[in-house]
Amino acid sequence: MKVKVIPVLEDNYMYLIIEEHTREAVAVDVAVPKRLLEITAREEVSLTTVLTTHHHWDHTRGNAELAHLRPGLEVMGADERICALTRRLSHGEELRFGAIHVRCLLTPGHTTGHMSYFLWEDECPDPPALFSGTLQPGFIHLCNSTVPSLPPSDPFSSLGDALSVAGCGWHLEDTAQQMYQSLAKILGTLPPQTKVFCGHEHTLSNLEFAQKVEPCNNHVQAKLSWAQKRDDDDIPTVPSTLGEELLYNPFLRVTEDPVREFTGQVAPAQVLEVLCRERARFQLALEPLQPQVRALLALQWGLLSTPQEK
Repeated sequence: MKVKVIPVLEDNYMYLIIEEHTREAVAVDVAVPKRLLEITAREEVSLTTVLTTHHHWDHTRGNAELAHLRPGLEVMGADERICALTRRLSHGEELRFGAIHVRCLLTPGHTTGHMSYFLWEDECPDPPALFSGTLQPGFIHLCNSTVPSLPPSDPFSSLGDALSVAGCGWHLEDTAQQMYQSLAKILGTLPPQTKVFCGHEHTLSNLEFAQKVEPCNNHVQAKLSWAQKRDDDDIPTVPSTLGEELLYNPFLRVTEDPVREFTGQVAPAQVLEVLCRERARFQLALEPLQPQVRALLALQWGLLSTPQEK
């Protein structure tokens, strides 16, 4: 199994997974179809399937065009809102592409229909892979949100998804408890050597926040130095591994004492809730947001100051 990492848009990743014996290829989260087709032609592979993690525009905007250019293409996912969907998947369902096995893991939180994909090959020494869309370094979310449709340029549309390097995705359509259960599902069933391919490049800001949460964590400091060098050289920071994430990702360390002390909470879901709120504050300080997004944050988290009653 060969994985091509394809940076697109402002900070998204789409992926091309190649079965090296049959030369069949599967794409994950198609945002720029013509670029994907250029790579499939160069690799001399046959693209048969698109796996979509969730319905947001920056993960699905290329589905319809690609389906038009490739008649018979299968577009799979768990959410009926996914553009050009041909097959709706269920949690625990398994797919097969040559020697590649795919297990579908429903991981709601960022969206109610978010699906992560766990891939492996039998009798292969290479580690398995997880395509998580939103599991990423430094996770932000909104709780129980009634979020309106956001424009493509909106920061909410690109700040993560389920799990990423040192973070996670905004939980836009579910609670912190649901997001915690989704993360526990991933961590409780997958081996630590699993490579994590997330949907966005937010590693630096995620690790900067992780350093704020755990300033004495040497793993955070080492990973941050590494990520800064990768950023300087314009090289992707994906993939990480689940085992590495447990060392420096605060959203996967909600039972650790330093993270509990930072949040002032003990119950894992409550720790996660506070982490998400503080991550949102941290992001506001890093970059200005559009007025409608600031208003939404104010509504959800009370992050913006309000006049004192006289």
